[in-house]
Amino acid sequence: MKHDMIYEKAPAKINLTLDVLHKRDDGYHEVEMIMTTIDLADRLSFEKIDSNKVEIASENRFVPNDQRNLAYQAATLLKERFNIKQGIRIHLDKNIPVAAGLAGGSSDAAATLRGVNRLYDLRLTNQELQEIGAEIGSDVPFCVMGGTALAKGRGERLTALPSPPACWVVLAKPNIGVSTKDIYEKVDFTNITHPKTQAAVKALESQDFKSLCENLGNVLEPITASMHREVAQIKSRMEKTGGDGVLMSGSGPTVYSLVAKEEKANRIYNSLRGFCSEVYAVRMLR
Repeated sequence: MKHDMIYEKAPAKINLTLDVLHKRDDGYHEVEMIMTTIDLADRLSFEKIDSNKVEIASENRFVPNDQRNLAYQAATLLKERFNIKQGIRIHLDKNIPVAAGLAGGSSDAAATLRGVNRLYDLRLTNQELQEIGAEIGSDVPFCVMGGTALAKGRGERLTALPSPPACWVVLAKPNIGVSTKDIYEKVDFTNITHPKTQAAVKALESQDFKSLCENLGNVLEPITASMHREVAQIKSRMEKTGGDGVLMSGSGPTVYSLVAKEEKANRIYNSLRGFCSEVYAVRMLR
């Protein structure tokens, strides 16, 4: 039988700031961070199927098709909670690098919550989808919301912020995997330089690109960079080639540069191509 297909885009996020305030009683870390979405996205399609299960199809061999996949978890959660007796087939066209600090998996989960909500006409509000998303992972509520936001708590308490000024984002992911959990475990609260989160918020509010670039900060960057010298090498190469603001995103290992001018973005992109297999030059989403 013929079913309608629902399509969703799942954009990557970068951290403009990432601060870790303390370890919480529930084992999570209390964070404060500014995240924004960029024009590098996975594309997902959703259709109803007769068999009562969730199926994931993807050409990317690094994408698991079971409960290790956050999109699978999101679809299963909605199916169980809203007593959906039919199945869901998700086709995932993966463009965001895996385990990169860009919330690819979380964004896929968020797109799945939005897609299944439409597919089965569940009529859940954005706020309700964010709350369900928080059960799947700390970055999922932000990915449901999109745009630019200040995130607190585990990452689920969100305040919308103005988008950054229009610019280019050049990203490079070295060919290494990083465990977010391992990086967070190594945070040393006695020796930490907190980013200037409020200054970055002000820069967004006043659309001051130079000030935003000066106030990027990520407390996890020195930890990941000390374990993987490629991170520091990419950062220094981006800075030398003229990146306006350079930072590692999330727990890494992807490093990005904000760049105002397109020709400079092309220069940084080309200088990294020989050094890294995964390099992207995209626009900031507005």
